[in-house]
Amino acid sequence: MKKEEIKILAGKTAVVTGGASGIGAAFCKKFAAEGAAVACLDMDQVGVSRMEKELHDLGIDARGYCLDVTDEDACFSVLKKVIKDFGAIDILCNNAGITQRSAFRNTDISVYRRVMEVNFFGSLACTKAALESLIDRQGTIVVTSSIAGIGPLLGRTGYSASKHALHGLFESLRTEVSGLGVNILMLCPGFTRTNLQKRALDGDGTVTTHPQSKIGAEDTPEHVADRVLEAILQRKSMLVLTRNGKIGYLIRRLFPALYESIVTRKFSHELKNR
Repeated sequence: MKKEEIKILAGKTAVVTGGASGIGAAFCKKFAAEGAAVACLDMDQVGVSRMEKELHDLGIDARGYCLDVTDEDACFSVLKKVIKDFGAIDILCNNAGITQRSAFRNTDISVYRRVMEVNFFGSLACTKAALESLIDRQGTIVVTSSIAGIGPLLGRTGYSASKHALHGLFESLRTEVSGLGVNILMLCPGFTRTNLQKRALDGDGTVTTHPQSKIGAEDTPEHVADRVLEAILQRKSMLVLTRNGKIGYLIRRLFPALYESIVTRKFSHELKNR
């Protein structure tokens, strides 16, 4: 008789915001494959329904919840329902996000507010709503940041500011909850093949048609999810991905002026005539 495979996340519940596509969808599938029950949260109702069905068809205990993370009351309501439906939360992935590509001098303040509402306040509200359950389960909070969260990124002042704010919030929160058994993993992916850039905001708040600059080969959401699971199991506090991302991280720490000059040179053409 074949010995039944032991799933490393069996008995755990994972909650993923922005779970209907990209890195979030890869998280949902990876956690499910390792035995976790999965709550997929996204403002895309069609997407969460599709993810729920896909995982159900594989025999996974999964549910989709439509959630706009900029709605604070909805964050508390949906997370309360998740806890009621599954009993607890062991892993919370604050992954929902939006980006912006435009020069500061040509960007409306409303764009900065929108980016902060999604990336920063959305993560804050979901964490606040889930924290007591995470403490009870001595769970893990995963925060999808960026290399832009540890260094400057020309033409993306709003996006970079929101990611820097996440580090300030969650690295400080780690000092409060690590003694209670909760780990916080800051995830800094490099350029990754997702639809995020297709929805990047321009300076007036519309979706930009300006092409994105990239450094190095793009990572895949599946590889990101694989590495994140390893980091969760190892209780890591930081995960920087891609070769160029790791090099950039080291240069930023050791030679900040050099890092700024490299970023300026690589991305300055994006702002020409803008």
